[in-house]
Amino acid sequence: MSDLIILSVTAHPDDEILGFGATAAKLAAGGCKIYNCILSGEANARNNRPDTLELYKHMLKAQQIIGAQKPIIGSFPNIQFNAVEHLQLVQFIENAIETTKPDYIFTHHPYDLNNDHYHVSKACQAAARLFQRKPIKPIKGLYFMEIVSSTDWAFPVNASSFQPNTFFEVGREFINTKIKALNAYEGVMRDYPHPRSSEVIEGLAAYRGGQSGLKYAEAFQAVFQILNL
Repeated sequence: MSDLIILSVTAHPDDEILGFGATAAKLAAGGCKIYNCILSGEANARNNRPDTLELYKHMLKAQQIIGAQKPIIGSFPNIQFNAVEHLQLVQFIENAIETTKPDYIFTHHPYDLNNDHYHVSKACQAAARLFQRKPIKPIKGLYFMEIVSSTDWAFPVNASSFQPNTFFEVGREFINTKIKALNAYEGVMRDYPHPRSSEVIEGLAAYRGGQSGLKYAEAFQAVFQILNL
């Protein structure tokens, strides 16, 4: 496991921690290289947002807490990804893939309530096929993550909502690391019963663990994976 390279592709600062933070921290502790690609690094439409330099410091601190590498940051406009050409998003993600050479990629579920998540997910799905178009290292898996206050807020209007089928045991230790990293993003966490509260984040991990017979877990939806049995 220690030689694996993992890439997450998300829309906004803190998404990478909300959806993948505990898993990333445990994998990094085991020797894996973790890269987080954040397409809207300035998150300029966010309420109570710190200035750009402070937000960048928050990002770096969060990566340090979970043991990730320096983040790959884009400058796409927050809550306006629908106005960005699909190809621009795809090419930015493709460049991140070529640079990091990941074994596994994690990204948003396409039916999150947040529209930026939708566009990142669709672009990431296209970019993840790069190994079939160019002679680069093929990926072994592509997974959707769940983001509290987005995935869970999506109305169940069709059968395409988040369907967890992959569970990664993280234990209380790495849930605590995830919460610590989220607190590095000042103003992101909320009081219970908001989904971005410590109680809900820990409770979701306990619930996903209960679903899968594990001691605290993060859940993902596998949409592509190669089995080496």
